[in-house]
Amino acid sequence: MAAATPSPTPPGSLKRIVAASLIGTTIEWYDFFLYGSAAALVFNKLFFPESDPLVGTLLSFLTYAVGFAARPLGALVFGHYGDRLGRKKLLVLSLLLMGGATFAIGLLPTHATVGSAAPLLLTALRLVQGFALGGEWGGAVLLVSEHGDAKRRGFWASWPQTGAPAGQLLATGVLSALTALLSESAFTSWGWRIPFLLSGVLVMVGLWIRLSVDESPVFKAALAAAEERKAADAAVEKPPLVAVLRHHWKDVLIAMGARMAENISYYVITAFILVYATTSVGLSKQTALNAVLIGSAVHFAVIPLWGALSDRIGRRPVYLIGAVGVGAWMFPFFALIDRGSFGSLLLAVTVGLVLHGAMYAPQAAFFSEMFATRMRYSGASIGAQFSSVAAGAPAPLIATALLADHGSSTPIALYVIAAALLTIVALACARETRNTDLAEADEPSAVPARVGADA
Repeated sequence: MAAATPSPTPPGSLKRIVAASLIGTTIEWYDFFLYGSAAALVFNKLFFPESDPLVGTLLSFLTYAVGFAARPLGALVFGHYGDRLGRKKLLVLSLLLMGGATFAIGLLPTHATVGSAAPLLLTALRLVQGFALGGEWGGAVLLVSEHGDAKRRGFWASWPQTGAPAGQLLATGVLSALTALLSESAFTSWGWRIPFLLSGVLVMVGLWIRLSVDESPVFKAALAAAEERKAADAAVEKPPLVAVLRHHWKDVLIAMGARMAENISYYVITAFILVYATTSVGLSKQTALNAVLIGSAVHFAVIPLWGALSDRIGRRPVYLIGAVGVGAWMFPFFALIDRGSFGSLLLAVTVGLVLHGAMYAPQAAFFSEMFATRMRYSGASIGAQFSSVAAGAPAPLIATALLADHGSSTPIALYVIAAALLTIVALACARETRNTDLAEADEPSAVPARVGADA
């Protein structure tokens, strides 16, 4: 039995859904990126003070990478229950976990107070952050994708994606303001805690908004159809993970490959750049933060434009523009930064983020359209988050290590170019998904296999 086609979401309700997803993802990415910026600027001194400055930065980025290691586990757990219970419940839980961990980081004692226990506590809270974010992304983009129609899904689903630059903008803006207002000693002593404690207030706002939205109509229809099938023949659906690996393993691999250039380039441009600009080029922290701040504002503005373009020409062509563009931009990117001026740094970061947006914008709709509803949360989350372990997690760490070993940006540029080539190969293997009807994806041939059903 095919799932009943859900009624289209009224425009006013869709905008409310988009706003709820955007605000929630902004808060969660604020929490996640705040850690990355703090890792580059102060955590090496506060939690690894006995190390050489660059080694301390490497250790600091190692705790940063631990958060990515927890994201696949979050994708598995949140994906499973999100496909069984609904998107909304899991999104509320992810917001509470992320906000609680970030607030707790703001209360942590440093190495000077509790010794080696400090980096251990920091790492534990980073694991909680990663686990929460592993479940956040899939639910947020699916809530919008499943409420919207196929004709403009790329545009509407790109709005939760703007939560990443918005969170980066907010995190960098708060840090930039504090470094401008406080002395170096005051910021290192207590000022760094303020952005983490601010997360508690932001989470309450996000929670209030998320609780006000309704569950996805596509999910409701698929759940009702599953209940009807269960009542009719007493068959039980296999776990979403099993169904994804059986029916959509190729789509999962494509999603993982597509994420490589997007993920690696983003963390090189926004996190590693704070290290490179301040240690190798000699620019101030304030200058580097301001460049990322302005670049993130432009990034936020162009993502919906790229999303709308993907509705016109397809997800794959827009994604390819970004992958090819980021690869081609890497050598000019570092050449501009090496000039040592704010203007050249700003140009390097902004162009890099605009090209990154061409990959990031269509990603939400692209991945959503690959999977059937009852395995969509699991499939999209697994594809997106498992790749982060090999891509975003080690990117700042690898870039910093390459800089320490070679004293040059050339190996780092080649590293990003290799990732871009891998993404281009993945996209060449992908099918175009534009104009996919998500309800049609729930025909019997596409729903999860059932225990006792024929293979």
